[in-house]
Amino acid sequence: MENKKILLGMSGGVDSSVAAILLKQKKYEVIGVTMKLWQDDVAQIEDAKKICQDLQIPHYTVNFKEQFKCQVVNNFINEYTQGKTPNPCVECNKYIKFGALFQKAKELGCTYVATGHYAKSEYSEKYGRYVLKKSDEEKKDQTYFLYQINNNQIKNIIFPLQEFKEKEEIRKIAKDNNLVVSKKTDSQEICFIPDKDYITFVTTHMKSKPKKGNIVLKTGEILGTHTGIINYTIGQRKGLGISYKEPLYVIKIDVQKNEVIVGTNKDLYSNILYANNINWLAIDELKEPINVYAKIRYRAKEAKATIYKEKDILKVVFEEPQRAITPGQSVVFYDNEGIVIGGAKIVK
Repeated sequence: MENKKILLGMSGGVDSSVAAILLKQKKYEVIGVTMKLWQDDVAQIEDAKKICQDLQIPHYTVNFKEQFKCQVVNNFINEYTQGKTPNPCVECNKYIKFGALFQKAKELGCTYVATGHYAKSEYSEKYGRYVLKKSDEEKKDQTYFLYQINNNQIKNIIFPLQEFKEKEEIRKIAKDNNLVVSKKTDSQEICFIPDKDYITFVTTHMKSKPKKGNIVLKTGEILGTHTGIINYTIGQRKGLGISYKEPLYVIKIDVQKNEVIVGTNKDLYSNILYANNINWLAIDELKEPINVYAKIRYRAKEAKATIYKEKDILKVVFEEPQRAITPGQSVVFYDNEGIVIGGAKIVK
């Protein structure tokens, strides 16, 4: 008989709370767990506990603060100091939500792990394995943040919200079940920087303060002084403090020279990027170039591209030039069915 014991990550929000209801309806033996990651959010933990009490399922609180600080927060700070623009949710999903949480599931004898992410896990005849696939809720699809998970884990991951197309459907289920979180707003910010002031956060936690340097036109002409490379990102126009005959944007950050290079809007476009830290999900390796739909940031649309393997790095060639390809961000590859083939971290 199948072991239907499942560990559900519960944030105290409406998505994971409704996920608990849906899993119970499908006769899973649900255990709720809330992760302490940064600062103790007492209200969040209490909301999750209350939901579990109402649904008559066990609830645990686990302390992953040390892992979170080492593998997510420290990486975030280090990437910024290297002139990159990181995405901490990618690291959190890899190391915490589908890393440390899987270990906890094993300790509790659970076969499956579930979260309130908008994504699908299903068996694919095409690839002969379980795959990660885009959610039916296109606007909220979160597969972009999930591409770094271990492909061997997908068969044991369940996304209860995977077939819902509208967030209002989720809220209605919560309301119909008298959940206290039915009207709770969605969290949009990085959890350890709730005020969205990334620069102050990074500056506060850096070992040495940001150094000033030159803002340089792509031709080499010095136009002004920057306040430290952590204050700039590719595509930035505002806050440069320079004047020129036409609008200028950050097109490159040179860490070695401590320079911020600027150019015109057309200089932001490129049809080639390079990426490393590759993680394949639907395939084991790239044996020959393949055509994909590639997404260079969460809010970007997928674009047709061909990926090539060059030693331990990927070369991605787009049919149409992409704007503001940003080192530190991820490029995620999909097939024409919305299945995640894999992804990597953009180098340049």
